Amino acid sequence: MNPLKRIPSILRNKFLIAGVGFLLWLLFFDRNDYFTQQARRQELSDLQASKRNYQKQIDTERRFAEDLRHDPATIERLAREKYGMKRENEDLYLVPEAKNNEPSAQ
Repeated sequence: MNPLKRIPSILRNKFLIAGVGFLLWLLFFDRNDYFTQQARRQELSDLQASKRNYQKQIDTERRFAEDLRHDPATIERLAREKYGMKRENEDLYLVPEAKNNEPSAQ
């Protein structure tokens, strides 16, 4: 008896065999296979998240810059905090922050 007769006729169909082979090729062996596409989707998602984060930072800095142009209180706060400026007849004491790697003085 012929061994090909035991295989159902639907599995001997040349179009089905070619289609399955084509799908296997696309899923595993092609340059743009399924796993590469998944990695690219994940990378795109990460890049979009970082873009949103940077956009928030840009908006915050723009608001701060706008406040610096128009709000005298913001200008004074920046001058006091960053540059250590003070008003007349005012004493200013700068206390350095304790570093984590140094033991605290007791």
